[in-house]
Amino acid sequence: MSFSDLFDSEFKSRNKAHFSAIVRVALSDGALSKEEKEFLDKLAVRLEISASEYVEILENPLKYPINPPYLHSQRLERLYDLSRMVYVDHVLGPKQKQVLTKFALALGFTPGNVSFIVDKAMSLLILGVDLDTFVYEMAHMNK
Repeated sequence: MSFSDLFDSEFKSRNKAHFSAIVRVALSDGALSKEEKEFLDKLAVRLEISASEYVEILENPLKYPINPPYLHSQRLERLYDLSRMVYVDHVLGPKQKQVLTKFALALGFTPGNVSFIVDKAMSLLILGVDLDTFVYEMAHMNK
């Protein structure tokens, strides 16, 4: 196996685990809404999840291990990615904040400040900030 094949394999595994974790969060209230299903459909394409993998993960989202970000900066980076996915296509419509709140809680942000974090994340996306600015602003919002 070449180095590039190993990298591709690890990248695909990480994407499957990431997608699986998002599916678990989306299913946490029992069922997928139409908007959540459309969001997952688009996310699967972005993460290069095949149709068969998509069905497999929806049927058993526990199959792939969750790789939660350990460092706060990594959580902020993942929040940025998820926020952009939730915000950019407007697929979720009025449920954007609700779904992003679920994701933020799953990333390890606390219930006491998650609403503030989600509001800040959405306002930064409206401003069109890049990843570095997002992480900086989120990391320094209480200072």
